[in-house]
Amino acid sequence: MKNLKSILKEKLTPEELSSLIKSYDVIGDIAVIRVPENLRTQSRIIAEAVMQTHRHVKTVLRQASAVSGEFRLRRLEWVMGVKKTETVHREFGCVFRVDLEKSYFSPRLSHERMRIARLVKPDECVVNMFAGVGCYSIVMARHSEAEKIYSIDVNPFAIRYLRENIRLNRVDARVVPLHGDAKRVVTEKLMGVADRVLMPLPEKAYEYLDCALSALKSSGGNIHYYDFAHAGKGERPIEKVKARVSERLRGLGVRFDLPLARVVRTTGPNWYQVVVDINVLGAKHGE
Repeated sequence: MKNLKSILKEKLTPEELSSLIKSYDVIGDIAVIRVPENLRTQSRIIAEAVMQTHRHVKTVLRQASAVSGEFRLRRLEWVMGVKKTETVHREFGCVFRVDLEKSYFSPRLSHERMRIARLVKPDECVVNMFAGVGCYSIVMARHSEAEKIYSIDVNPFAIRYLRENIRLNRVDARVVPLHGDAKRVVTEKLMGVADRVLMPLPEKAYEYLDCALSALKSSGGNIHYYDFAHAGKGERPIEKVKARVSERLRGLGVRFDLPLARVVRTTGPNWYQVVVDINVLGAKHGE
């Protein structure tokens, strides 16, 4: 089967082809494309090529804004196919129902979700501070022997889909959905309970790091911290994030080591999403 560029070579000018954003997301049977302004009138031609490349795709949406706001949403415009924003996505034997207009979802993080699941030890208690529709939590429940996975999100639509996805994947005995801001929920219900804390919200992880520490057991544990980094020529995004998080942890009086840090994905020119695995050697509560 031809790839997108080879299909469009016959339909776009060389100049148009050079400005084409070749990467796009396929979530269930919906494709989300990004089309630069100079190609906006060609959106339908690009959508046709995407549907030709992915025969199972029934809907093509154009991303019309950046991801933003408290709920990390993006404005989507219908281009072609069935007019809908809800779909069912599958990965690693898990099923996720999601409305792309009402809750954040990225298929590009699937391998990172599985990486985390494989680190979880039997009988661990996990707190996922930014659970969304449940991707990390449910992959973890299906592919580890975690005892309990507390899954928090502030978005009521995400929580609604999280509850449905817990049911669809039959993990209701171990995944606990909690609606609200993570700081409030941890302070009121989850102080000192976790062996492992997930922070898969790069926009807020730094601000909520003290809260993640308070969720850990007094003996310590692991935090998976995500952040964005800009790295120009000669700069290393991983080292920038490690330095930033290390300074914060030292300021909080925490003993720690960083067994792993890596780029999860690029998010734009010279912008990177980085994960740092933090091993906390004893946590501080209520200080």
